[in-house]
Amino acid sequence: MQYHLNGFHPGVPFVAKALDATDASSATVDVLIVGCGPAGLTLAAQLSAFPEITTRITERKSGPLEVGQADGIACRSIEMFQAFGFAEKVIKEGYWVNEVAFWRPLEGGSGLQRADRIQDVAEDLSEMPHVILNQARVHDFHLEVMHNSPHRLTPDYNRELIELSRSDDADYPITATFRCLDGDRETEIIRARYVVGCDGAHSTVRTFIGQALKGTSARQLWGVMDVLAITDFPDIRLKTAIQSADQGSILIIPREGGYMVRMYIELDELHGDERAADRKVSSEMLIEKARAIFAPYSLDVKEVAWWSAYEIAQRLCDAFDDVPDGERRSRNPNIFIAGDACHTHSPKAGQGMNVSMADTFNLGWKLAAVLRGQAAPALLHSYSEERRAKAKELIDFDRDMARLFSAKPKDAAEAAQFQRFFQKHGRYTAGVETRYQTSLITAPQTHQTLAAGFKVGMRFHSAPVIRLGDGKPMQLGHTLKADGRWRLIAFAATQDSGQPGGGIARLCDFLTANPDSPVVRFTPKGADIDSLFDLRAVFQLPHQSMTLETLPKLLLPTKGIHRLTDYEKAFCPDLKQTPDIFDMRGIDRNTGALLIIRPDQHVAHVLPLDGFEELAVFFQKIMVL
Repeated sequence: MQYHLNGFHPGVPFVAKALDATDASSATVDVLIVGCGPAGLTLAAQLSAFPEITTRITERKSGPLEVGQADGIACRSIEMFQAFGFAEKVIKEGYWVNEVAFWRPLEGGSGLQRADRIQDVAEDLSEMPHVILNQARVHDFHLEVMHNSPHRLTPDYNRELIELSRSDDADYPITATFRCLDGDRETEIIRARYVVGCDGAHSTVRTFIGQALKGTSARQLWGVMDVLAITDFPDIRLKTAIQSADQGSILIIPREGGYMVRMYIELDELHGDERAADRKVSSEMLIEKARAIFAPYSLDVKEVAWWSAYEIAQRLCDAFDDVPDGERRSRNPNIFIAGDACHTHSPKAGQGMNVSMADTFNLGWKLAAVLRGQAAPALLHSYSEERRAKAKELIDFDRDMARLFSAKPKDAAEAAQFQRFFQKHGRYTAGVETRYQTSLITAPQTHQTLAAGFKVGMRFHSAPVIRLGDGKPMQLGHTLKADGRWRLIAFAATQDSGQPGGGIARLCDFLTANPDSPVVRFTPKGADIDSLFDLRAVFQLPHQSMTLETLPKLLLPTKGIHRLTDYEKAFCPDLKQTPDIFDMRGIDRNTGALLIIRPDQHVAHVLPLDGFEELAVFFQKIMVL
């Protein structure tokens, strides 16, 4: 973490200096977020980092969430938390899903047998673990980021959205009317440039823009409960899938703290117009059903911390913004929906909270780029295009997983189908398989062979490096902060130490001196040279063989009010790790490669180090002067 750039300030370094004049109750804002779920808080945390953007986030409830329902945190989400600065807190508090056990009916007799016990996160899938943690704690960490921002942003609770309307005001075209549930006043009106509905499956924002959740229900009833229990079942502290012969299935998710476990319990099918509430499910019913599936193992539930019953359904909206398909070329979106407001599915794949946060991580930097004058509003169309495609993939995956999990296996071969499906889709459930298609902000794979392990459209896959300036071993991906900047990561060719005339030096010369350079063309006058484009370089030489004096000035930029030198731009392989980053990620050692990384950490382009024209053209299509 870097600080003191603009002068020494005592105190906690991750608490930003508050703006001199902030009005948390402003009636006009750049972005109005409706809903304090994981999608809304991720967006608010991201936008709070920009002093020039005014944001308000509202919530119908009277205060922060205390007990969450979505608690599985995928590896990719932990990578995202690293960009926000609180990954270590989640990792410290959470239960790590290290292994998964599969149980099926005992062959030739009654009861259960363990079929397999496998590693949950495959090797080199991510440097981050798969974690279980109360959703409320994730909310707490987002709220802390917001509160520590220059805006000291906090949610407006007790605000129920009752109406959205449009006006001819070019600056603030959307008017939102809220009912004040705390008695402070009867209603409150907020005018906004953009509105983002993160207000759940019964979204008022979604209704206003004329979208609807479309899909089908599996007509299968499930119960879920968090319990403190005594049992002789040996895998109670492992994530475990149990498929019994005739009593149904259970998914066990151990919870943080060492004692509590969550159980997803298969109940009966629903018939006709029957709904989950019609069955009058109780916690006692869930306990009895769980005991029947566990048999012959015992289950003595001492306390039920939380329980619910739900019907499996997969539903999706046609679009995630307010622009009809026939008007895409003539108007830009002003209203967006995210999370459960635009896609719903079963919870057993552990994707609900993760995909919702990914929605607004995708949207946040685009809103910031438009509001800060860096990109044209047409960029905002890419949110619905990219995220709806990913939600459609999730719906299809969830439908198959729910069907296989509820199957009544006739024999061991049939029971093994679910395990094979789980193993095959491990990368997907970890959140690392998301791949955006070719678009304005994701280039074709013309030069993919230069960096085979950094797939264009997929998230930047971190690997160990040594920071040259101070010899610190670290993950290269941890330099990608949620600050709205594009990253240019240059991998040097063999024997390139940054010397004049080498590939890295020529790239730096282009970026600092050529009028077509995106750094020259789009960096605001008077701003730090890396304020919009953050160049990092990775050399092949051992760090103790390199010298700082050899590096081009762009890798030792002077910044801030004192023009201090930034020593954290250059890296070398961690040779204690075998293979090193070049071999791990398939970087062409002879030629090197240049990666363009989007602000949401997805690879936008792979180029040769001297692909100056393609580099310039890529950003000319996105950025504005």
